[in-house]
Amino acid sequence: MPARRRTRLLAIPVAVLGLVLGAFAPAAAATAPDLPGGTAPDGTRAGAEADRPAHGHDRPDATVSADGRADFPSVQAAIDAAPEGATEPWVIAVRPGEYRELVKVPATKPFLTLVGTGRRAQDVVIAYDNANGTPKPDGTGTHGTSGSASVTVDGADFTARNLTFANLFDEAAHPEITNRQAVAVLTRADRLVFDGVRFLGNQDTLYVNSSSAAVVARAWFRDCYVEGDVDFVFGRATAVFEGCEIRSLTRGSATNNGYVTAPSTMIANPYGFLFTRCRFTSDAPAGTVFLGRPWHPSNDPDAVGQVLVRDSWIGAHVGATAWSDFSGGWSWRGARFAEHHNRGPGALVTPDRPQLTRAEAAAFTPRTYLAGDDGWAPFRRS
Repeated sequence: MPARRRTRLLAIPVAVLGLVLGAFAPAAAATAPDLPGGTAPDGTRAGAEADRPAHGHDRPDATVSADGRADFPSVQAAIDAAPEGATEPWVIAVRPGEYRELVKVPATKPFLTLVGTGRRAQDVVIAYDNANGTPKPDGTGTHGTSGSASVTVDGADFTARNLTFANLFDEAAHPEITNRQAVAVLTRADRLVFDGVRFLGNQDTLYVNSSSAAVVARAWFRDCYVEGDVDFVFGRATAVFEGCEIRSLTRGSATNNGYVTAPSTMIANPYGFLFTRCRFTSDAPAGTVFLGRPWHPSNDPDAVGQVLVRDSWIGAHVGATAWSDFSGGWSWRGARFAEHHNRGPGALVTPDRPQLTRAEAAAFTPRTYLAGDDGWAPFRRS
């Protein structure tokens, strides 16, 4: 469908946008107790909808509703109708509901924006349930890790706000599938913004990658919620998580309940994953979760993961040794793992937890991670 003519007005908050669209969401559930830093367990800041940057348009370019009372009945149909080669945001407003579908944003469609019009991120859920090992519908084999993604983003300058992405693969219901990787979102594009978004899964929930090993791709996650158990934030992209809750699910072990990150940052890239002002939470036993381990895809020695956790709150599920080796003989000590100025019962300072000095930490900020050669600074809009 052709793009509608738009008039630039003052930015309006997501909550108000829902009223403009007639998407009267059901009453929100009772607010859960705040976590350290004032963020609710769904990853959104209670009562902070108006504080999120709005998309800056007076009306969306397309609306989606599962009941058929919108421009499109599915998210993918709206994406398919978006123009190719756009140079400014093309906004898709998604009304409350669950959308059980695979979603792909092609590289030919940059500047797409998905906005959930519910009162909270959990009001709009985009989900599927493929895993690494799920048979392809055309009978040509099985999906791999990348192919398991519920949502794949290859279009640059993509933005998502106030909604949930999930992979609903049920490990217990599929004993025939021994691989448990099941990606909720795979990104391979540059200059991505996720604002007030929830990412739900178990192993390999959020795959932040790039189009090739030689390409650096950047993503900013603000006030988001990410949950999983094994390597659930992984890939070679440069990603900043700011004000997010990172929730480790327990696997029922008394000794090892998984790893938060598995970066594969290329050695030429000084910036991998930055977690700043985040909350690392879990119901796993104390000392049974690691902050990360270094992933070397195809045993690539040039994939030297980089992770910095700074100015964050860490629960007791993280122990005195916060980092772990990866199979194949890859030691965490050969990676670029560090912490700075954390707090909480799991923010221990031990010989096995490298710390940056104040002077060193000054060089590792959201601005330095995201600037690149074009000076990208998405936080200026906040």
